[in-house]
Amino acid sequence: MDGRRPMLDENIRAYYERRVAEGQRLVQGLGRVEFLRVQELVRRHLPDGPLRILDVGGAAGIHASWLAGDGHAVRLVDPVPLHIEQARRTAAGLDRSFTATLGDARDLPVDDGSVAVVLMFGPLYHLVDETDRMRALAEARRVLAPGGLLFAIGISRFASLFDGLANGMLFDPEFRRIAQRDLVDGQHRNPTDRPGWFATAFFHHPDQLESELTGAGFDVRALYGVQGVAGWLLPVAEHLDDPADLEVVLESARAVESEPSLRGVSPHLLAVASR
Repeated sequence: MDGRRPMLDENIRAYYERRVAEGQRLVQGLGRVEFLRVQELVRRHLPDGPLRILDVGGAAGIHASWLAGDGHAVRLVDPVPLHIEQARRTAAGLDRSFTATLGDARDLPVDDGSVAVVLMFGPLYHLVDETDRMRALAEARRVLAPGGLLFAIGISRFASLFDGLANGMLFDPEFRRIAQRDLVDGQHRNPTDRPGWFATAFFHHPDQLESELTGAGFDVRALYGVQGVAGWLLPVAEHLDDPADLEVVLESARAVESEPSLRGVSPHLLAVASR
């Protein structure tokens, strides 16, 4: 051992290694709303390409895939070996591929100022200590070229409360205690490792996500609620295969995406910031 901290908390690693089909989450059920909204928000802000993009915590490569398909040069970095295996298999089957490397958001294996865009769709909620999140943001800023863009996702502070109501978990006293702690300090824990109760994580208040980015030296251009209330309404999933109905769902999220009083209702928050 060299004395360095592990790249990922063992609870988090075990959670994702059990979920062999993590790459499928965003193409099933309400996960599709998250995927499509993230895709449209990123494309809305990307400058003309092709661009060099670093996907930090990119898991099995679902976002790296479409970005590569759009013509960008994408490198994925993730701390879970299984994810790297999955991402490389995914990349091998694409006409326009991407690369995948094992790595830590707090110590990126990337040169200074070498990329135009950094995605952080995971690190900010799995680095539960603020010092680690700020280190990861400092690394993102280091590798970005001047004027480069950071797209960062956080989980809403209120996620367990709404998820518990939508799925009935809040009627379990044990889960209710978890949700109550989340509301107090954002430190989400699943001590009994119950399936569906997520892994060790930090849940951001929208204002806190913005302040962390500002504190790391970024200029925050926008902060969005990704899915809106549609992210919690289970019957919505029945409408997603109908193109017209899907557009209604997406428009419901767009309508309130920037409304400060409603951003926290969304399961996920997406910030767009520049170096």
